[in-house]
Amino acid sequence: MMKTTTVLAIALGIGALAACNKSPTEQAADNIEANADNAADMIEANTDAAASNVDAAGENAADAVRNAGDQQADDVRNAGDNAQ
Repeated sequence: MMKTTTVLAIALGIGALAACNKSPTEQAADNIEANADNAADMIEANTDAAASNVDAAGENAADAVRNAGDQQADDVRNAGDNAQ
C-alpha cells in the first residue's frame, strides 16, 4: 500500500512539473478549453433543471385537474344521495 501511494505521489509530482513547463500559448489554449467545458457543463445543468421544472409543473397541473374532477364527481354523488 505504501509503495502504491509513493508511486502515485511521484507520478503526480512529475505531472505537475510537466504542466509547469507548458508554453504560454499552450496554457492559454488549455484555459480556453477549460472555460468552454465549464460553460457546456453549466448549459447541460441548466437544461436538466429546466426540464425537471417543466416535468414537475406538468405533473402538478395534471394532479390539479384530477382532483377537481374527483371533487366534482363527489359533489354530484352527494347531491344525488341528498335528493333521495
